[in-house]
Amino acid sequence: MEQIEDETPDVVDTTTEGILLQILEDGEKFAVGLLRTWNAYQVAIALGLFLLATLLAYFARPRMRAWMHGRQGWAKWQLRILLILHRRLRMIFFVVLIWATVWIMREVTWPSRSYLLGILADLSLAWLLIAFAARLIGNAFVRGIVRYGAWIWVTLNITGLEEDARSLLDSVALSFGDTRLSLLLIVQAAVILAGLIALARFFSSASAASIRRNEDISPSMQVLVVKFLQVLLYGAAFFVGLKIAGVDLTGFAVLSGAIGVGLGFGLQKVVSNLVSGIIILLDKSIKPGDVISLGETFGWINALGARYVSITTRDGREYLIPNEDLITGQVVNWSHSNDFVRLDIRFGTAYSDDPHLVRRIAIEAAQSVDRVLEDKSPVCHIVGFGDSSVDYILRFWIEDPTGGLTNIRGNVYLALWDAFQEHNISIPFPQREVRMLGEDQDIPASGTAAGGASG
Repeated sequence: MEQIEDETPDVVDTTTEGILLQILEDGEKFAVGLLRTWNAYQVAIALGLFLLATLLAYFARPRMRAWMHGRQGWAKWQLRILLILHRRLRMIFFVVLIWATVWIMREVTWPSRSYLLGILADLSLAWLLIAFAARLIGNAFVRGIVRYGAWIWVTLNITGLEEDARSLLDSVALSFGDTRLSLLLIVQAAVILAGLIALARFFSSASAASIRRNEDISPSMQVLVVKFLQVLLYGAAFFVGLKIAGVDLTGFAVLSGAIGVGLGFGLQKVVSNLVSGIIILLDKSIKPGDVISLGETFGWINALGARYVSITTRDGREYLIPNEDLITGQVVNWSHSNDFVRLDIRFGTAYSDDPHLVRRIAIEAAQSVDRVLEDKSPVCHIVGFGDSSVDYILRFWIEDPTGGLTNIRGNVYLALWDAFQEHNISIPFPQREVRMLGEDQDIPASGTAAGGASG
């Protein structure tokens, strides 16, 4: 009977309390083990190496900083690597020192006397590599999550506490019917999604930069391809990450149904703007850099978004115009097929001035303005004989509407003023003649005249 009891395996407590007690017992055993002679020596050696690495980094940082100032002509990525190395000098020195110490101790003494140092060497090297790899992530928040999550996972893996941590996280769970949502599943999904989204962001940025450098692709098609790649990469990262983490994707059928209901009630405008943005990119009606007028808004397109178009005006304001308004409204694209724009200004001169001379002077004045094109010569025509002046229209061309329209009109008007002053050509203004009637003047009334005629 006693033999049967000895062969009975121990029952493992899988509850949260049992797992916590087991972790505390393991931690207590580890703390007691540190009190042993050689374990204490190894801890002291590690602290001494860390202090030495701190001193080496303290003296090396100013010299490296001075050396980096003389490398301003290097590529941006090379300078970024130098900056990362400069910030991690203490860890680099510590990794080099502790690995050298572990190698020497394993050669001259028993391996057990460098066991803790070996664990610390593995941890420090893993942490250093993770810190370098995390710099590839552009977003600071995501980079911090990935870095600290990877540090925790590596630490648990090297110290042999991974299974205990997994059991503890898996024991904290909520059940919804047949679905069990544990803390372990949430952590795994968050870490995997953060890594895959960071990877998708990296490939998206690299491909977008390559596409924008390709001059054979029009600006509108560049935006369309970049948006398509972003949706594809981020969508793939999201669903692949959930699948790897073990999330049942069949549950998204309910979510898609809810989204369909939302589209029918409150998201019509959002979807309409999204579809309108795709249509704008496909038909190439507008593109970044075009100068457009929409109602009272005049400016050039700064960016094409999924929901809106960013238009920057001459006064520095940035208008976010919904894509639907550009599809359904009347838009004036000043640079759709080419950058040439014709402007008209109207003026009048006195009847005493020679119209042939006025036309020639007006054309020469317009040609003297810098932004007026010479190959498309200005023209001036008489458009009518007004009450006080002979009316003219002066037409000229420019090819840089992004430089503004009001300012070029003002410069041409100023050139006309100077030319007319030089040639004594007057710009008339309306004149009215008023006659004052005296009180003693006899004015026959219409009624009296009529009465006399009838008598």
